[in-house]
Amino acid sequence: MSPYEVLPAELRDAKAIADLHAAAVRAAYRGIVPDEQLDALAPATREAKWRQAIEFAEPQVHVAVQGDTVVGFVGFDRSRDPKTKPTDGEIWSLYVHPDHWGKGVALQLWEAAEEGLEEEGCTTVSAWIPLRNERALRFFEHQAGFKRDLKTARTTPWGAVRIEEVRAKRSLG
Repeated sequence: MSPYEVLPAELRDAKAIADLHAAAVRAAYRGIVPDEQLDALAPATREAKWRQAIEFAEPQVHVAVQGDTVVGFVGFDRSRDPKTKPTDGEIWSLYVHPDHWGKGVALQLWEAAEEGLEEEGCTTVSAWIPLRNERALRFFEHQAGFKRDLKTARTTPWGAVRIEEVRAKRSLG
């Protein structure tokens, strides 16, 4: 039995999600994004974003908790990509605190998102993944069953850095 439980996020989780988001991004993007940019990440600015997402369910947000501690979260909803069908879902974000990497938390979060997207009538799901984030690529491809669509590569600016991303997709159901 897993020591983690996945639940819909509540407003009181927004601060923990923001703190975890900043910690996970710092760890995941170290060596990809300059340290000064990572060190400047302010959880307070992310807290308002996550509070709004939870309040309006856009995206839907679930948290993984161990006891009273939020150790991961996933945001999912309809695809934000232009020209997609209403049955196309998207993983908007999926982060796990670095202390819990490799312990199955991400897979539990993915399974909760998959179930939520299926309940919304989605038949496919995509996620945009930075090409240099090898941990994320391995998870989505090897554990969650996504396949890269190399024709969808894009560059996203992040401060002074440009991040190369690729969309990965899979069927639901």
